[in-house]
Amino acid sequence: MSALGVVAEKKCQRCGACGDSGLGTRDSSPESPAPSSRAIIRIATPEDRKTATDLRLNEEEVRRTVRDRVRQHNLPMKVSDAEWQWDRRKLTIYFTAEQRVDFRALVRDLAGLFRTRIELRQIGARDEAKRLDGIGRCGRQLCIASWLPEGRPVSLSLAKAQGLSLNPVQISGPCGRLLCCLHYEHDFYVQQRKRFPKEGKTVQTSVGSERVVSIDIFRERVTLRADDGATRIVALEQLRL
Repeated sequence: MSALGVVAEKKCQRCGACGDSGLGTRDSSPESPAPSSRAIIRIATPEDRKTATDLRLNEEEVRRTVRDRVRQHNLPMKVSDAEWQWDRRKLTIYFTAEQRVDFRALVRDLAGLFRTRIELRQIGARDEAKRLDGIGRCGRQLCIASWLPEGRPVSLSLAKAQGLSLNPVQISGPCGRLLCCLHYEHDFYVQQRKRFPKEGKTVQTSVGSERVVSIDIFRERVTLRADDGATRIVALEQLRL
């Protein structure tokens, strides 16, 4: 359980899995997967919390051991995280890789080492950031690790629509992918730009023919350049007149 009340409702609406029918329901179309439900057995006891803490501490050591074994097998993969099942009957290893990896020999090695069932699960860069957490360039906790239900694909067109730098290095997060927050204001920019003439377009004004150099959607101003090179800034309402 990750949220309650109004916060849970907002997260559910962003996720979209519940459709328009409200919190706690799911689209019943044949294409949608059946919802999974789990019963709450009881409140965790101090012994349960201690067991969980011990598992988390042991996972750090497990991760280091698995990384050593990956290097020994010379596999092109990066081990991100390790997670014990509560009863230690299963160990899940999360990793990222740029290509398909044949890790069958590694699984046999790890199964013999930890004496349990081993599952190697490949995840993407955003999923890795969600599991490991971190601080973004804004100085706050990563959205994907704090409240975003899933990482949506982000393209350079979102940055272009907002007038941002198209250099991926400048608009990427710690995961190396384009910032998730580029989605947040995209709809606002799209709607506002419809009110303005496009950059590069020639418009007829009281001065004559002028080309639109740039627009400022927040101050509602347009920068124009005449044929003789003279530049001036006019208000959007003035330009419409």
